Amino acid sequence: MAEDPHPTHRSGAAHRWPFAGLGSTAPGVHADAGGVRCRGALRRVTIPWQDVVALRVHRAPMKSGERRRVSLLLRDGRVRSLPRPRSYRITDPEFDAEVEALRVLHRRHGTPAEPDHLHVITTRTGGHGVTGPIAWCVPLLLVAMVISLWAVPNSLADERAWRAVVPCTAATPLAERGECLSTLPGVVVRTDVHERRKYNSLYVSAGRKTDRIRVAHETAGAFAPGDRLEVTFWRGRPRAFTGAHGQWHEHRSPAGQLLALAVALVLAAGYPAARAVQRVRGRRLPDDEVLPSALPFAGALLVTALWLLPLCVLHPTDMLGSPTTTTWAVVGAAVTAGLLVLAFHVSRVRPPRHTVRAGDADNTENTENTKDTKDTHDADDTVTADGEAVFLSARFLEATEYNPHHFGTHVVLGGGDVLAVSPHAGPGRFGVHRVPVERLTLLRVRRVRGGDGDEVSRGWHVAEFDDAGTPVRLSAAPDDLARILRALERAAAAGEDTERARSKT
Repeated sequence: MAEDPHPTHRSGAAHRWPFAGLGSTAPGVHADAGGVRCRGALRRVTIPWQDVVALRVHRAPMKSGERRRVSLLLRDGRVRSLPRPRSYRITDPEFDAEVEALRVLHRRHGTPAEPDHLHVITTRTGGHGVTGPIAWCVPLLLVAMVISLWAVPNSLADERAWRAVVPCTAATPLAERGECLSTLPGVVVRTDVHERRKYNSLYVSAGRKTDRIRVAHETAGAFAPGDRLEVTFWRGRPRAFTGAHGQWHEHRSPAGQLLALAVALVLAAGYPAARAVQRVRGRRLPDDEVLPSALPFAGALLVTALWLLPLCVLHPTDMLGSPTTTTWAVVGAAVTAGLLVLAFHVSRVRPPRHTVRAGDADNTENTENTKDTKDTHDADDTVTADGEAVFLSARFLEATEYNPHHFGTHVVLGGGDVLAVSPHAGPGRFGVHRVPVERLTLLRVRRVRGGDGDEVSRGWHVAEFDDAGTPVRLSAAPDDLARILRALERAAAAGEDTERARSKT
C-alpha cells in the first residue's frame, strides 16, 4: 500500500498570526490515518474516519469565479464544515489535489458509503436546509403584514377624510382649522433643481414658516424665487398650490395600491416558500442529487398576480361586493388552485424507468416502471430501425475520441450508425463522430447529480457506461435516453446473434 498522504491546510493569512501572538489559534485542518483534526480560534475537533459517511464539495457561483469548500457528512446525520481547503476559482488543480488526498485517507481508514463517488453540493441539489428560503420569506411577510394592518387602514381613513373636507370659513374656530382647507398667499423662497433627479424641491413661505415641497423636475424648473403662489393647507401640511407658472397637488397613495403592494410581497414570498417545500420533498434523496425546479410554482404565482393585483387596486374594500368581482375572484382562485396542483405534479421526483439487463452492475435501482416504456415508443423505434437518422438532444459528459473537447450537443440514431455524436441538431452528418457501441457496457441509469455539471438540465437522466475500462456518462431527457438505450440493447442483441451464428459455422 502506498504511503498515506498527510494534507495540512491553513488559512491564507496564517503566516501573519504568529506575529500577532495568535499562532496557536490560526484556523487549519490536518488529516492523517487517525482522522481529521480541525483547529479554530476557540476549539479543536478531531473526527475519526469511521464516523465519516461521505466527503462533500460545496460549489456556489460568484461574480468572478466559483466558491468551493469541503464538508464531512457524519453517521449521526450532522454535517461538519471544514475551514480548509477552500477555493475561489473555477479551475483549481491544487484544490482538487487536496480533496483527492482527503478521499484517499477516507477510503483507506474509513468506510465511505460510495467510495468511488464524490458528493458535489450545488445550488440545484439537495443537501441544504430550509433556513435560507425561510430567511427570504419571513421579512417579506412581515413587511406585507405591516402594510396591510397599518398603512392600508390609515390610507382608507385619509381618503374618506379628504373626500369630506370643506374649505375653512371666517366662522371656523382656530383650533378646528386643521381639519378644513385653508388657502394662504405664499412666495417661493428658493428652488433646489437638479437635472438628473426626477423630483426636486421648492421652499415656499406661507404664513409663519417655510415648507419644503417635493415636486416634479419640470414644475420646479418653472418657478423662480419671489414667485407668488396660493397654497392650500390641510392638517398643518401644504397639499396643493397654484401659481402663474403651474400648479401642484400632493400625491397620496391610494389604499388599493398599498393593498396590492402587500399582496405582491406575499406572492413574492411564495417562491422561497416553494423552494423550501421542494427541499422538504427531496429530503430522502441523496444530498448531491439535483432537485426539481421550483419555477412551476413561480408561474402559478405570476398568474395569480395577474388577476389578484388589479382586483386589489380597483376594489380594495369590496372584492366580493358585486357579481362581477365575485366571479372574477372565484374564477381566479380556481385557476390558481389548478396551476398549483399542476406545479406540484410537474415538480415531483421522477426515478429512472430503464432497466439494466441482468448481469450488468448496479441494476437494482432501475427496475421500476419499465413495462410501459417498451410499448409507448415502438413507433419511434421503427424509424431508427428503418435506417433514418434521428437527432436527439443529448450529450456525453466526458471528453473522448468521439466527443473531443465536449463538442457534442446531440446524438444521432440510425443513418448507418447505431449511435453517433453530433455538434448540431441536424439534418446532415457534418462533423458527426461514430460511437463504438461494441465497447460500451451499461452500468446504471440515475438522476442528475451535482457532479454532472450545471449544463445538464434538471429533468434529464444520466446513463453510466463502461467504455473499455473508462467510465463515460451520457445525459438526455428521460424518454430520449430510454430510446437511446433501447437502440444500444438491440445492437448488442444483434451482435450476440452474429457471434452465435459465427460460432455454429
